[in-house]
Amino acid sequence: MRVSDLFIYPLKSARAIALPAADIDAYGLPGDRRAMITDPHGHFITQRELPDLARIEIRPEAGAFRLLMQGKPEISVPPPRPEIRMDVSVWKSTVSAALADAESNRQLSEWLGREVRLVFFDGQAQRTANAEWAGEGTPVSFTDGYQILVTTTGSLRALNDDLAAHGEGSVGMERFRPNIVIDTDEAWPEDRWAAIEIAGIRFDLVKPCSRCIMTTQDQLTGSREVANPMPAMGRIRMSADRRVPGPLFGWNVTPRGSGRITVGDVVRVLEERPEAWALKVRDRR
Repeated sequence: MRVSDLFIYPLKSARAIALPAADIDAYGLPGDRRAMITDPHGHFITQRELPDLARIEIRPEAGAFRLLMQGKPEISVPPPRPEIRMDVSVWKSTVSAALADAESNRQLSEWLGREVRLVFFDGQAQRTANAEWAGEGTPVSFTDGYQILVTTTGSLRALNDDLAAHGEGSVGMERFRPNIVIDTDEAWPEDRWAAIEIAGIRFDLVKPCSRCIMTTQDQLTGSREVANPMPAMGRIRMSADRRVPGPLFGWNVTPRGSGRITVGDVVRVLEERPEAWALKVRDRR
């Protein structure tokens, strides 16, 4: 098995950036989910409620950012001033984030047709993953909950096979917004993996990822008038464990070291679970 793709999402819920190689640190892939859009009260906003975020491209440039959206004048966001901050919420976490300048926030609000704020996870921001799954003191940025999301090509093929069998089209891996994609012949081997190694770095697979409406949206346009993977996941990937309810695709991963990984690197399984994650058995007709 080898790494087939690497991605970061500098602005949470906006477009991905594909990388040929990536450093790994305690937060995962540097630059991933370091910026986020919130409402004026600091509550995070994603494609779940604002599909147009899929149309935003962010380009990091020497501490600053450029935001691009088709048909809109680009926004050049200067480095945030660390003393200008606001408390923001990401699910159950509250984070002190650096606030973008007023002009960038004004332009971004015009783009999106509602008042928003752009915030940054800087050196003063602090947040940790759920200790029950990832262990004590494991840091995260503005991700939904954990440092890295891993998916496998064999599992996507199996999902698309089920979609095709029911005349429901097909979907690409971008729908699941992974950080590390592993090329596998087998479907769902990740359900058994407890830990893997890439380039000498250990990655613990700590929790399967339950999926939501974002998987039904085109990741360039935000449109939901496209093939929908949720029916197939409902047939073949419904969790039977109440701790993580709903349809599953991919695993949340916590790195236990630092270094650099590259597309093409060999992936080695270090530990397997005694049993694969439990799934509900459904009538698949």
